[in-house]
Amino acid sequence: MSAAGNQAATRLSTLVIGCGNTLRGDDGVGPEIVRRLARCTLPEHVRCVDAGTSGIDAVLAMRGADRVVVVDASCSGAVAGTIRESEIGPAGTAPAVGLAGHSIRWDHAVALGRSLLAGGCPLQVTAVLGEGSRFAAGDGLSPEVVEAIAAVVERLAARLSDGSTPQSLDRVSHARG
Repeated sequence: MSAAGNQAATRLSTLVIGCGNTLRGDDGVGPEIVRRLARCTLPEHVRCVDAGTSGIDAVLAMRGADRVVVVDASCSGAVAGTIRESEIGPAGTAPAVGLAGHSIRWDHAVALGRSLLAGGCPLQVTAVLGEGSRFAAGDGLSPEVVEAIAAVVERLAARLSDGSTPQSLDRVSHARG
């Protein structure tokens, strides 16, 4: 088989990127989900990457992926532990100036990747956002987020293993009650 044929046969189809700072409480939800997901039995076409706080690493990791699931924390005022999922449209938005390495968020990374990687950037991008409540340096994950992580990992692993597209993931809303 030619090198090009071998590359096509092993092309990455789904990439799960965890974004966040594990030293700042619930901001570590993305890396924690990716770590747990990587311990699951997933098909060869699924790869998990912890991009930490580096948006540039997330951009570079997307190259050649058919689909990307970005997992990150949110702080929108919703109940801690709520998980939201949304599709990122093909246009995306990113400021043209004023971005430094650590200030590139996942949504900036998607837009930047589409600009820089052209045809090498996936068109199908799903964001899975976990609502946090504790973001101070030295905080651990809140109990609500820990509980939500288990449900997200279970659902993501099942969907990725059965061949479903990330956009068909169940919407998860978890609140302690």
